[in-house]
Amino acid sequence: MKTRACVLHAQEDVRIETLEVGEVGPQQVLVRVGAGGVCGSDIHYFWEGGIGTIRVTEPIVMGHEVAGTVEAVGSNVTRVKAGDRVALSPSRPCGKCKFCLAGEQQHCLEMQFFGSAMRKPHTHGGFRDLLVAEDYQCEPVGNIVSLGEAACTEPLAVGVHAVNQAGNLLGKRVLVTGAGPIGALLIGAVRHAGAGEIVAVDLSEAPLKAAAAMGATTVINASQEPDRLLADYSADKGYFDVVFECTGAGAVLKQAFPVTRPRGTIVQVGVSGGADIPINALVAKEIKLVGTHRFHHEYAVAARLIRERLIDVRPVISTTLPMERIADAFQIARDRSSQMKVQLSFN
Repeated sequence: MKTRACVLHAQEDVRIETLEVGEVGPQQVLVRVGAGGVCGSDIHYFWEGGIGTIRVTEPIVMGHEVAGTVEAVGSNVTRVKAGDRVALSPSRPCGKCKFCLAGEQQHCLEMQFFGSAMRKPHTHGGFRDLLVAEDYQCEPVGNIVSLGEAACTEPLAVGVHAVNQAGNLLGKRVLVTGAGPIGALLIGAVRHAGAGEIVAVDLSEAPLKAAAAMGATTVINASQEPDRLLADYSADKGYFDVVFECTGAGAVLKQAFPVTRPRGTIVQVGVSGGADIPINALVAKEIKLVGTHRFHHEYAVAARLIRERLIDVRPVISTTLPMERIADAFQIARDRSSQMKVQLSFN
């Protein structure tokens, strides 16, 4: 059995190739992929050949935000059946290392993550027509939502995990800096968690429009009003109980400290090469600075939230192209002024 796949060979060199589909083991599932989302890491891989020290050094099937329909199941599989529509978690932890045994699988020492060049050989991803996955990777999404919506499970799970890192948000004042796909989906998770006020900041109108649709009560275009955040929210030692910093920009993180109230929490979601942290403010205001990395059990939570439309992710999906146009998808996804989540469709 064969499948078409989107294979990245080098920087700006992605090809549609035909590959063999492996045998379906007793605990595995054959899925016909229907939709896949282009992530920021995919964009870096395509345009830059990697992210930081992680480099694409051999052909790799791209993609880790995918959903599809079960075609066949192994002899021992009971959680899904042929015909079920599923979101596919990209995480395959080893289950044996000290972090897996402690229930912290997102820190697995031998993690195999769809479409990741972190390990050699690289871990192939989900941008292909047919995919063999482990049964535990499959989360049913029902028949109401589209497979495009279901493919948003992975980035929403990132947001759900970030919310869990922040603690109880009921009635809290929340700031989200950076309203791209992760930030906008996180806003949906923050709203679902019961936040009383959600302010979103970005440099472009398209993300801010999506942020408002996802539940932000106030949006600020920092390119048009660069001083508004500090002017409106820094008085009396700060205003926000929790800040989710999604840009990864050191300057934006630094700006979060004046607007965070004493004993507030800053959750760093976006990644970067470094930041100038105002230690005096961190100490004097007793601010908690917390990191957040991927997800584990939150993937199933995110799938349920989408399946039941408790979080409607449709405002985040901006463009869908057939897999044959994957190079065009990368070009379009660079335009943050008009685009949010760019997706691929598969036969």
